[in-house]
Amino acid sequence: MRHLFIPATREEMERRGWDSLDVVIVSGDAYIDSPYNGAAIIGHWLIDHGFRVGLIPQPSLDSGGDVLSLGVPELFWSVTAGSVDSMVANYSPMRKFRKEDDFTPGGRNDRRPDRATIAYTNLIKRHSKGKPIVLGGVEASLRRVAHYDYWSDSVRRSVLFDAKADAITYGMGELSNLELARRMRDGQPWDGTDGVCVIGKSVPDGYLEMPSFEECRDSKESFMDAFETFHENCDPAYAKGLAQRHGDRYLIQNRPSRRLTTGELDAVHSLDYEYAVHPVSARLGHVRAMDTIRNSVTTHRGCYGGCSFCAVHAMQGRDVVSRSQGSIVAEVARMASAKGFDGVVRDVGGPTANMYGTYCNVGGCDGGRCLFPEPCPNLVLDHAPSMALLEAVRSVNGVRKAFVASGVRHDMVLADGENGEAYLRALCGHHISGQMKVAPEHVSKKVLDLMGKPGVGKLTEFKGMFDRINSDVGKRQFLTYYFMVAHPGCGDREAGEISRYCSDVLGIRPEQTQVFTPTPSTASTAMYHTGMEPFTRKPVAVEKSNKGKHSKKAKVVGGRGK
Repeated sequence: MRHLFIPATREEMERRGWDSLDVVIVSGDAYIDSPYNGAAIIGHWLIDHGFRVGLIPQPSLDSGGDVLSLGVPELFWSVTAGSVDSMVANYSPMRKFRKEDDFTPGGRNDRRPDRATIAYTNLIKRHSKGKPIVLGGVEASLRRVAHYDYWSDSVRRSVLFDAKADAITYGMGELSNLELARRMRDGQPWDGTDGVCVIGKSVPDGYLEMPSFEECRDSKESFMDAFETFHENCDPAYAKGLAQRHGDRYLIQNRPSRRLTTGELDAVHSLDYEYAVHPVSARLGHVRAMDTIRNSVTTHRGCYGGCSFCAVHAMQGRDVVSRSQGSIVAEVARMASAKGFDGVVRDVGGPTANMYGTYCNVGGCDGGRCLFPEPCPNLVLDHAPSMALLEAVRSVNGVRKAFVASGVRHDMVLADGENGEAYLRALCGHHISGQMKVAPEHVSKKVLDLMGKPGVGKLTEFKGMFDRINSDVGKRQFLTYYFMVAHPGCGDREAGEISRYCSDVLGIRPEQTQVFTPTPSTASTAMYHTGMEPFTRKPVAVEKSNKGKHSKKAKVVGGRGK
């Protein structure tokens, strides 16, 4: 008998014959049982490896009733704020409270607390003693060392200290959570597990010591020293363990977990997901996030882009791990055979849609960015695997249309002289519905250099190719451009450049324009806090006032800035 949902009620535990659990996951999101949900992945992964796991979504902070509903775990509590940092989920770039939350039933932002990782840890500690609390997910991973917090405009300690938890499993946590569970079960030491942060009394042998929390708090130079050390030690191929003093103790970051293999990533996506919202969440209202991820498929993890404002490097890694074509097609076939499937696969993609099948000839290095300012010669940019995959997906019985809704890296299309244009032709002919997303983010060379994004000439060239192909196939389709203002280095003049380029070259008035949000542990956030460019220490102008940010957005969208 197959049991699909991770138990979220005592009744579901009993149906499995479990009177207690090894691990209880507490999440800031509604319980969506899908590989798009990190808590669901970790829960199913541990169950598949023989552990008893339960999941508690969005527990009330008013009492211990929700959080203790499945009992106290035998091994550890696992706490995640959810799919995004809770402060990003709860506040706009202007620090205004968001009234809506796509990951909360009913769409009302009334169940995810600020700093949810800390709030849930405190909740557990008030009502349960004796079992380790392990933090995970985006919020804990990106706040694992001393970091700049935009919402308090301050440098905060590692969330491990602020939450008073026992460990963090950082990044994509399948291997670290599994190893942690095995070591705890077997009574073995677990504080040296790869992909885990703990608190220690001294710096372990061979670990690099970063500037302390107090030094980062008091000196922007020290903050940047720490950020550079952190940034250079995120890749398992060459990273060293890190240590950072907080008062009289140390945050110890063990080396990152290795990347999953293709076979392991296939296994993650073949677990017994229900691909639905669990009844404990569904009874409270419609969960809008499910509309986006329903009938979508993830093809790979990681991103070679290395954009300064993006956290994927610190969370998923810059190396791309692609699923096998057979695994993806099997998932689409399951999707197509499900009751109510309308024949449309909403997205075949990942962090960047056209990085599927991309790899590094030398297996990674500790050099510069892979795509900026030009693609590294060791990076194999070949769109043939993507084209073969898309052809196989649209050939699945019951599939009428398979869209690529994830963003496409336009400079990669241009760099692939052999198959780039053929890939774009396949997209225009079969896989977009009138519009295609690209994210140039800016047009000013100064700002693009700080972002680590390609020059605007490549966008102009790509648009020409896109328009020519659509003319050839007889379709009237458009590019949707995503721009960002108030990024470090973006002043009024640079914002005006976007407006003029869009008017003069693209013939549009851009509407998909966002204001830069300084999220923890990115290079752009380090620039925002220090006014310096990482590694060069060149000064960077930073807009910090809401009035100035509004002004820059208004210059781009024609006076409709909010």
